[in-house]
Amino acid sequence: MLSSFGSIIALLCGTAFLLAASGLYGLLLPLRGQVEGFSTTALGLLGTAWAGGFIAACFIAPRLVRRVGHVRAFAAFAATGAIVSLISGMWIDVVAWIVLRAFTGFTMAGAYMVIESWLNERSTNETRGTVFGLYMMVTHASLMVGQMVVTLSDVSTAVLFMVTGILFCLALLPTAISTAVTPAPLADVSIDLKGLFANSPVAFVGCTLIGLANGAWATLGAVYGAEIGISTFEIAVMMSIAVFAGAAAQMPAGRLSDRTDRRFVIGGVAFGSAIVGLAIFLTAPRAGGIIIVMTGIYGLLSYTLYSIIVAHANDHAASNDFVKISSGLLLLYGIGTMAGPLVAGTMMQWLRPESLFLVTAAAHIGLAGYAALRISKRPPVPLDEREAFKTLPTERAVTPQTVLLDPRTDDEENENGA
Repeated sequence: MLSSFGSIIALLCGTAFLLAASGLYGLLLPLRGQVEGFSTTALGLLGTAWAGGFIAACFIAPRLVRRVGHVRAFAAFAATGAIVSLISGMWIDVVAWIVLRAFTGFTMAGAYMVIESWLNERSTNETRGTVFGLYMMVTHASLMVGQMVVTLSDVSTAVLFMVTGILFCLALLPTAISTAVTPAPLADVSIDLKGLFANSPVAFVGCTLIGLANGAWATLGAVYGAEIGISTFEIAVMMSIAVFAGAAAQMPAGRLSDRTDRRFVIGGVAFGSAIVGLAIFLTAPRAGGIIIVMTGIYGLLSYTLYSIIVAHANDHAASNDFVKISSGLLLLYGIGTMAGPLVAGTMMQWLRPESLFLVTAAAHIGLAGYAALRISKRPPVPLDEREAFKTLPTERAVTPQTVLLDPRTDDEENENGA
């Protein structure tokens, strides 16, 4: 028991370094790019490239891992992340950065998948819930810590790029010395978009729209902060508070959705997110404290939507379709994440920095309106036929292997074996 727990802690340490590196690098690039005078549209393309690489890895990485094994594959992914971050600090060019960002998305997804499959292998039916909960805590905390590291040095120097490379290298150590047995081969992704839409139109449309909104905010939130003149420390706090607030609000919002038609909660939270976004766009605040509070409220609302939508989709799905449904929703979220930064970057360059929130508000209003429409078209699933809500890690760290680690996968396997 103790040795098993120790191996899980080692793997979670690797995850922590990975997420810290990802959080730092993802915040550093737009801040340095803004200093270098890169256009907002070009900085938006960084997010589009990252999402494209991440989605590609979900399909390609399992084959690579099967060919060379988990340890070698993870070493390659982490080393590539370190190399990319160091090259980015040496070669300040927007086109090069866009290409390198796609490589980062690919390597991060591949590394996540290896660690998640390892955690899944080391978990039992009795411990899976605990391991999954620890994994969620690590992903959120590490992402926030990585973002706050950006305050420790001047973004106009190469120091933080080197720190990012160090964090990627540190992620290698826990898995390299772990005694965990090599996991089973990674599962290929199975997608049925037509069946997914038939199962839950709200989830289909919703994941695409919140991917658009969250992708725009995660990529360009720092650019928005820099363009309106708040400090680097305030930008880091702003981005971290949004993640923390969303993580803290997941369970209360989810429990509320357990007690009523989830579409009411989806529509209400989406509408609230739109109101906050429009308020920021219309009032154009410039005081750092006010901005942090307003964006914190935005994160508290918007970052709860993905988990509720996954729960809503699974309410309508057969008991043995959890993995297929969740993987399909992840793909749709990724497609939205690719579009969001490009659309928002163009709008910010055309109008003003607050246009970022005009784009997110449009996506959230669309989701709220569509949820209201579907409420009139389809009755809710009876309360006694639903599964209880469960939280999910930050969507930027969710892969098909995360789905397999989710305790609900055990329920599916038990149904299949019954």
